[in-house]
Amino acid sequence: MRAATFACLTVSLLASPSAQAQEYPAKAVRIITSTPGNFHDIVARRVAQSLTERWKQPVIVENRGGAGAIIAATAVAQAPADGYTLLVTDRTAMAVQPSLNSHLGYDPVKDLAPITLLGAAPLLLVAHPSVAAGTLPEFIAHLRAAPDSVPFASAGPGTGPHLLAEVLKQSTGANLVSVQYKGSPAAMMGLLGGETKAAFMLVPVGLPHVRAGKVKVFATTGKARFPGAPDIPCVAEVGMKDLESELWLALMAPARTPKPIIAKVHRDVVEILSDPAIKATLNAQGADIAHSTPAELSAFMLSETAKWKKVIALAGVKPD
Repeated sequence: MRAATFACLTVSLLASPSAQAQEYPAKAVRIITSTPGNFHDIVARRVAQSLTERWKQPVIVENRGGAGAIIAATAVAQAPADGYTLLVTDRTAMAVQPSLNSHLGYDPVKDLAPITLLGAAPLLLVAHPSVAAGTLPEFIAHLRAAPDSVPFASAGPGTGPHLLAEVLKQSTGANLVSVQYKGSPAAMMGLLGGETKAAFMLVPVGLPHVRAGKVKVFATTGKARFPGAPDIPCVAEVGMKDLESELWLALMAPARTPKPIIAKVHRDVVEILSDPAIKATLNAQGADIAHSTPAELSAFMLSETAKWKKVIALAGVKPD
């Protein structure tokens, strides 16, 4: 009788979340992210490589591109909640799409569990050389005084550059209109060719043209100066904190993943993010290291969702 009772207790212990975390990972882990070769993919692969070395188990990156990272998020939301499927996702999928898409296959709050932020990328506010302004305050005065709407390049509806242009318009009364392109490179070409007069651009897209003297730069939208361009002021320095905004990446898991597993992944990934080689990888992509506790990420996502929901509503962008 005692032997049977002891055996039952042993089985129960081994099945507990704490025991699962001690054994985790016992097999390959998948990190699902979006399009191959983009910012998400590069960071996911760098983190996966370090986790593979640390865990002595394969950590494989699987790309599910398209639809603004919706496909990747949906796949993870529907995966078993055992820690063997993780998600590298972004602000668009977690905090913007819920206000733009009424047919999402997931709820970021109910269907996904936050683990940590991974990185944050500011944008550059750039302008065509013909714009008669040398600073951000001068540029805003120029926009307000323009007799016609100033064409502002956008990487597409609902993208970071588009929504930040709406913030600029709403917070300053700037006289501008968004001109939609298919992606940041196309928007940059429109600006270089004079089809548009200004834009918010990803650092890797805009900075080479700034350095070449082909466009003006007024500020970065980060909370501090970007390490890869320390000579460019951030928006708060020039009195426009309303424009403070970063395109962030986060690591998530399916909801109901055991908390001890979430804690283990969080601890190991945050330690990996302290590696200077990881910081160099992010800086090369126009981003910097960012990390958080699961609770901090949850609160941050809620605040970001509320912020962009308000911007989208004021801009009159209707959900699909």
